[in-house]
Amino acid sequence: MTDKTKARVNAYTIDGDLFKAIINDEEQYSIWPEQKETPAGWREVGVKGSKAEVSEYIDKNWTDMRPLSLRKAMEANARK
Repeated sequence: MTDKTKARVNAYTIDGDLFKAIINDEEQYSIWPEQKETPAGWREVGVKGSKAEVSEYIDKNWTDMRPLSLRKAMEANARK
């Protein structure tokens, strides 16, 4: 592994780093390093902490893994 590869991997795995919960328009969550810029198409939900703390928040709040567009389509079909 090159030094550049090691640095990229370590940016996501170092214990003690702070993470944030982010969500996209399909209401799918992700854990993202707090020091990294939130990627396009995602927004912060206001939760920051250890990887375990952010994971716990996501586990409690992301209860339906289906994308929002699929849920809406299924609801529309159910009403027909």
